[in-house]
Amino acid sequence: MIIFMAGMFMSWGRKSSFGMGLMLAGIVMFSAVVLSQLINLPVEFDASNRAKRIIVEQGFVSIEERQAVDKVLNAAALTYVAATLSAIMTLVYLLIRSGLLGGRRD
Repeated sequence: MIIFMAGMFMSWGRKSSFGMGLMLAGIVMFSAVVLSQLINLPVEFDASNRAKRIIVEQGFVSIEERQAVDKVLNAAALTYVAATLSAIMTLVYLLIRSGLLGGRRD
């Protein structure tokens, strides 16, 4: 994000190819973050499902407590969904600010 902002300030007011290059580098790096979060989503949901099963099988919670455990673990998994959506929207914002999405407004 800092690289993108440095590029944005460098190209502010005049068209600096170095500034635009920095913005593109920042976008590429942030895209890697978004990609890793997208890859991580199914892993987190699988981990939550395995945890639900294991805690009941090992006797850590009773069948009656299972519903509360399910709610907590589902909420934990949904935090990853929220973080991923936030990262995607930030990437879209960066693309718009750089002029790569929706054209550049001067």
